[in-house]
Amino acid sequence: MSDVGTGSAVSPHGPRVLLDATAVTSDRGGVGRYVDGLVAALSAAGQPLVLVCQRSDAERYARIAPHAEIVAGPSAITHRPARLAWEQTGLSLVAQQVGAEIIHSPYYTMPLHAPAPVVVTVHDVTFFSQPELHSAVRTGFYRSATRTAVRRASRIVVPSEATKHELVRLLDADPSRVDVALHGVDRTTFHPPAEAELARVGLRLGLHGQSYVAFLGVLERRKNVPELVRGWAMAVADLPDPPALVLAGSSGWDDGVDQAISEVPAHLRVVRPGYLRPADLPGLFGGATVVAYPSGAEGFGLPVLEAMACGAPVLTCRRLSLPEVGGDAVAYTEPDADSIATALRALIGDPQRLAELSRSGIARAQAFTWEASAEAHMQTYRDALAGVPV
Repeated sequence: MSDVGTGSAVSPHGPRVLLDATAVTSDRGGVGRYVDGLVAALSAAGQPLVLVCQRSDAERYARIAPHAEIVAGPSAITHRPARLAWEQTGLSLVAQQVGAEIIHSPYYTMPLHAPAPVVVTVHDVTFFSQPELHSAVRTGFYRSATRTAVRRASRIVVPSEATKHELVRLLDADPSRVDVALHGVDRTTFHPPAEAELARVGLRLGLHGQSYVAFLGVLERRKNVPELVRGWAMAVADLPDPPALVLAGSSGWDDGVDQAISEVPAHLRVVRPGYLRPADLPGLFGGATVVAYPSGAEGFGLPVLEAMACGAPVLTCRRLSLPEVGGDAVAYTEPDADSIATALRALIGDPQRLAELSRSGIARAQAFTWEASAEAHMQTYRDALAGVPV
């Protein structure tokens, strides 16, 4: 594909937006799923859109956003320092070349000398509220980026009311310039799984019919995974047929998870499959007895929504944004190991409650759509173009 490719023309439905997707990584983590879902919905809604991305993503975005103009960035920006440097120079040049009226930076950072108003997505503010959950280098970087966005962006998008409240409380952000756009869920990927999907993922995990509790996310203290491991072990240790614990996702920056796993009794099983393809996630979620996501540091909590869409009973914490996502359709626990153990044990022993959570989760997930998220973003773009004072 050439560096610049033009998609099909559509009737204008707002300002011409340049969306910088170069921060999306190949594993399609939470940021990748946000950008993928958003750009597909923006394209379908007729939003005039230019998408800048990594060269390896150009064909993918041409498929999911057929009405967008796709610009493949230089090869060097696969390396983060080079990407950040290019953001300050090359991105603004592309914006001028394509006639962008708005630049949307969907992951904290932004060009400081942009030729158009900039909208920045800030995903969470835990670098300020809970810095101990992040590495010192990561905390310093994202604190600086968030402060810059609050000071210099025309508007800021956040994924939950809780994140907006924290941004205002901790950084004194102007609430009139902070817009909430809830995430959606891609129902072509996240749905109650068929038997074949369950069987394929069960084989991939090597469970051979054993029941399991599932977690998906970065395996680190920030997601409260060590306490989940300890709580699960306490909950199931004396059961005659204890469910395994499946921890899907990449390893984090600290060794807290490894330490917790080293304490697990020998007769219990922890499975760490690493990265799972998006096509495997319905089977992972839908096949679980419980999906446990007891994080206390979420700007949204996309795995909770995706698990609900797959019909999984979900256990999470009543912290920050998570009640906005789960509502009354999930079970809640405090984040400590004892509370997790009590809540897990109660759910595992109550098939009726598990079935109720499965049904209510599917129903609640229907309310979260990328179409609604795209409409909220398009309103932000219109407001940014209108010249809200900064």
